[in-house]
Amino acid sequence: MKPSGRTDGGFRLYTEEDLSRLLLIRRMKPLGFSLEEMSELLRVIDALDQGDDADLRAQLAGFIDRATEQRDKLQRQLDMADEFVELLRTKQ
Repeated sequence: MKPSGRTDGGFRLYTEEDLSRLLLIRRMKPLGFSLEEMSELLRVIDALDQGDDADLRAQLAGFIDRATEQRDKLQRQLDMADEFVELLRTKQ
C-alpha cells in the first residue's frame, strides 16, 4: 500500500482512510481472497464512494456473499475442531 505522503525525514504517512483500507485488506486475507480480488473490491468501494451504481452494488453483493460463505466454512471447521478437542479431553 502506497503511503499518502512522507515526512521531511522520509517516514511514511498514512491517513485514516488508508488505515481503513488496510484493515479491510487484512480482514480479507484469512477468508482466502486473492490480491486481485482485494484490489477489485477496493476499486468497487472507491467507485461507490463517487456515486451509486447498480452494477457496482451487484459486485459488492458478490463479495458479501463470498465472505459469508467463507465465514460459514470457517465456523464449521471451528465447530469440528471444538468437537475434536472435546473428544480428546474425554480420553484424559
